[in-house]
Amino acid sequence: MAATENTNRSVFGLNGVTGMLIATVLLLSILAFLTMWGLSVQQHSAQNPYDPTPITGSLDNVKMISKDNAKFAFIDAKQSKKDK
Repeated sequence: MAATENTNRSVFGLNGVTGMLIATVLLLSILAFLTMWGLSVQQHSAQNPYDPTPITGSLDNVKMISKDNAKFAFIDAKQSKKDK
């Protein structure tokens, strides 16, 4: 049998220009999503800054193994503002 040439080719198939455009649009949309997410996280962090004073204020009483160390643990910024 003679080998037949595949003449059913298309420039706009998923392996051609269309596939490249789909991949480019997908990557650009992922980039846009991550950029917007990063900006929202940055704005949230600017509005609720971290206050390290509960941790660094008095480390003299921290023991190696103690349940009292919980009062020196990280407290969420929103919770600490409500407490004040």
